[in-house]
Amino acid sequence: QVQLVESGGGLVQAGGSLRLSCAASGSIFSITAMGWYRQAPGKQRERVARIISDGNRIYAGSVKGRFTISRDNAENTLYLQMNSLKPEDTAVYYCNAVLNWSSNWWGQGTQVTVSS
Repeated sequence: QVQLVESGGGLVQAGGSLRLSCAASGSIFSITAMGWYRQAPGKQRERVARIISDGNRIYAGSVKGRFTISRDNAENTLYLQMNSLKPEDTAVYYCNAVLNWSSNWWGQGTQVTVSS
């Protein structure tokens, strides 16, 4: 099992920045990938960014060049730096961890609201 706790969401004006954090605990040595997902009202949850255990990073096209995913292994924390935010980035953002390429674990989510 792994526990994930997100923080860092909030209200920001368009063009602004936010940094999300996700603190992981539990079976962290079994984590093979971590990522950030988001879900806007009335829409399906979508993957925003992912980082694999070998360091490879994958971004959704809508955030490429604006968002950066990183992981601090010493602090067991995942980050998402979000720059040049747009109103369409408004959503609940969820931290995700995959254990041994088989099981998915989720945080409780943190709200990000971007005003125009």
